[in-house]
Amino acid sequence: MNDSYAEWLVKRKAPAYNYLIKGVLVFLCVIAALLAITVPFGIIILAIVGAITYYVFQRLSVEFEYLIVNDQLTVDRVMGKARRKKAWEGTMDEIQIVAPVDSYMIKDYEKQGMKVLDFSSHMPHSRVYAIIRQAGSVTEKVLFEPNDKVLAVMRQKGPRKVIQ
Repeated sequence: MNDSYAEWLVKRKAPAYNYLIKGVLVFLCVIAALLAITVPFGIIILAIVGAITYYVFQRLSVEFEYLIVNDQLTVDRVMGKARRKKAWEGTMDEIQIVAPVDSYMIKDYEKQGMKVLDFSSHMPHSRVYAIIRQAGSVTEKVLFEPNDKVLAVMRQKGPRKVIQ
């Protein structure tokens, strides 16, 4: 069989406010631990604050996995290196063009009111590509950072749609 397969994992750069949120949560955990020692119901407060802290820490660590099998492209959001959720899915038939985000080819396809989905790492000097997808009356612009293998598989399935 002539199956094509490629995958790539990109870790999103943590924004500056993540460090502030983590600092506040650690401070709240310390306060809750002190309350657990002094107040009779402090252990319940500590358990609640600890659970919230764990949940938020998991949500702040985000990675994106790009998976292409045959002509199906899937982007999964991986939170805390444990939970996976499908973020976007499309086929090469629906995709109009794949090109670097600063390419003049992308500018030709952009419309007013286009839905923009950002699955990139936000790291400086990264190769960000844009996918323009038309599904019915909805036009989407998907930002992602593929490696050479993902681009090669996409070019194999839609040679005129992928521009480097």
